[in-house]
Amino acid sequence: MAGNTFGDSFKITTFGESHGAAIGVIVDGVTPGVDMDEEYIQLQMDRRKPGQSSVTTPRKENDLVHIVSGIYEGRTTGTPLCLMLYNQDMKPEAYRDIQHSFRPGHADFTYLQKYGIRDHRGSGRASGRETAARVAGGAVARKLLERRGVQVLAYTKEIGGIACRTFDEEAIEHNAVRACDPSAAAQMIRKVEQLAAAGDSCGGIVECRIRGVAPGLGEPVFDKLDAELAKAMLSIGAVKGIEFGSGFAAASMLGSENNDGMDAAGFVSNHSGGILGGISTGQDIVFRIAVKPTSSISLPQRTVNVHGDEQQIRTIGRHDPCICPRIVPVVEAMACLVLEDQYKRQAAMRG
Repeated sequence: MAGNTFGDSFKITTFGESHGAAIGVIVDGVTPGVDMDEEYIQLQMDRRKPGQSSVTTPRKENDLVHIVSGIYEGRTTGTPLCLMLYNQDMKPEAYRDIQHSFRPGHADFTYLQKYGIRDHRGSGRASGRETAARVAGGAVARKLLERRGVQVLAYTKEIGGIACRTFDEEAIEHNAVRACDPSAAAQMIRKVEQLAAAGDSCGGIVECRIRGVAPGLGEPVFDKLDAELAKAMLSIGAVKGIEFGSGFAAASMLGSENNDGMDAAGFVSNHSGGILGGISTGQDIVFRIAVKPTSSISLPQRTVNVHGDEQQIRTIGRHDPCICPRIVPVVEAMACLVLEDQYKRQAAMRG
């Protein structure tokens, strides 16, 4: 199965299924001699793990990370780093009734068409659970970026049509939806809880700000920095769109409005989102992703089974009514992976 490795000079390979024995990640290209331990990686795993609040899935996974290789006496060795996360709260029997049916919004149909076989237990490899391995690998990249003075911060900007109007960085990790506006967060939580009670779900918008990135990162023309970040974000199952800086709003702006002028101190605006010509400008990198509503809902929906027979289906199980709160650390992890890879590629080019 191709497509499980991401990156060039710094890369990860994830493995495992949602209701299998374990999931994990192999990280290659790690700088040797860097202080690293399970506790540091676990901090990021705890942010993503399920069962955190009323707006996330009740599945109970501690997501305790186990370092199998690549670290000796608390420091990275430079050899492949293998991290394992053993599944604990698997309930494959919950999916027995839909084993031969295609759930709307899921990858059931497409996986069967591609491989001729599919793991119906919680979507198998297509499950959002796979992203836990990305967060583990991303934590390693984050540690390396911290040494470079880079900070990656993602947060919920909008859920179910309710948008943040203020930005309070301190509030992000102190509300269940990881919103940057405490007042909007309270409204978002109420809406998600109401939808969950009704058997439905909603989506939203997550924004990411990256600070301290050196100018000059990015590999034109096909491996532009924004292109690599876009690929990273769109590889997350629930993400259906991305924009940088002014994004789609730029389509209705004038050139005189959208261009980022400069003075002796540097750029006077950041409509480009910190990237010009696919190369970082040294400004904050800013992008937003569109997160679709959770596909697993308990309302009746129309579908067919593997024999083509029409039927109604209800997805009963443990699912997030909104993915935004738990996708935030995944967005940060993927951004960290891209940036550390780009730093290493830049170093190799300069010699």
